[in-house]
Amino acid sequence: MSVIESKKRLGFGLMRLPLLNPDNPANIDVEQVKQMVDTFLERGFTYFDTAWMYHSFQSENVVKEALVDRYPRDSYTLATKLHAGFIKTKEDRDKVFEEQRRKTGVEYFDYYLLHDIGFDHYKTYTDLDCFRWLMDKKEKGLVRHIGFSYHDNAELLDKVLTEHPEFEFVQLQINYLDWESEGIQSRKCYEVAEKHHVPVIVMEPVKGGTLANVPDAVTKMFKEYHPDMSVPSWAIRFAASHENVALVLSGMSNMEQLLDNLSYMDELVPLNEEENALIRKAVEIINSTIEIPCTGCSYCTDGCPMNIAIPKYFSLYNADKQEIKTKSWMPQQEYYSRLTGTFGKASDCVACGQCEDVCPQHLPVIDYLQKVAEHFEK
Repeated sequence: MSVIESKKRLGFGLMRLPLLNPDNPANIDVEQVKQMVDTFLERGFTYFDTAWMYHSFQSENVVKEALVDRYPRDSYTLATKLHAGFIKTKEDRDKVFEEQRRKTGVEYFDYYLLHDIGFDHYKTYTDLDCFRWLMDKKEKGLVRHIGFSYHDNAELLDKVLTEHPEFEFVQLQINYLDWESEGIQSRKCYEVAEKHHVPVIVMEPVKGGTLANVPDAVTKMFKEYHPDMSVPSWAIRFAASHENVALVLSGMSNMEQLLDNLSYMDELVPLNEEENALIRKAVEIINSTIEIPCTGCSYCTDGCPMNIAIPKYFSLYNADKQEIKTKSWMPQQEYYSRLTGTFGKASDCVACGQCEDVCPQHLPVIDYLQKVAEHFEK
């Protein structure tokens, strides 16, 4: 049996809750959240996911008010996270953890994650001995299952799971637009988790709303095949259709989104081959609008004197440009920063021209690298 005990494969992500003031993420519409929680539980769904800093540090407080104070402890499962950016000493680990217990009002967490592991945070978690610390919390019954969320490349993920077989699950960014992305590496990371027999919880299945606002041609194609199913349903079902995915998190911002998700996740029907073909076509259509038409062949990287990860940077730039503008946080900046820990930055380009000489697409690579630098390094 999977460590993810939820009987249904949809989790309620508490990062994009309804707001009374759209310009203030701390001003949460708690009464609407209560209605959404009630509906979610009434329909047999039980998994709730929050974190220390969500909604300007208010999400965990809302968990207490909308869920913990109103329902028996055995009627739901709760996940929260420790983020490396908020701990400087070993003492900080327990300060955050105990404050999280106070804020949520629970004695124990069903799932506890080290938040956002990448090469930089992995070092922090290692230096502060967070892996053994988390195991100790589990042994004391304060945490039932341990895992981590992840935003980095597949190679590092393999290293983390090899060095820490104690992890019971991993949370990955998986959606149909990022599946073959060289910058985000959704498919490659999923395959690493599969190799280690570690179940996956999916985050960002709709890319924070980006895949709910697709080009008209994609909407038309989806609606012709399934007139009664929403555009976001294709993205969430894509993520949930993978065998090693135990749960898909959705950050639902209103009752309409919640009811839509419940309608097809109540009894999930995995994508069939025709639907998968339409997904692939949708990716082609969306990617036809990208700003840098790089195919990712990597001919340009072998002779680069500054060791710049050119195709990866172009992939992240394109992904960032495709995001809807109302999102408060986009992961591509983080992926870019982490890649620059291993490779040269886009701004390190010395304009030697070797990349343009070998590019089979004859792209103005030097100009594009300037764009990337201006976008991610400002």
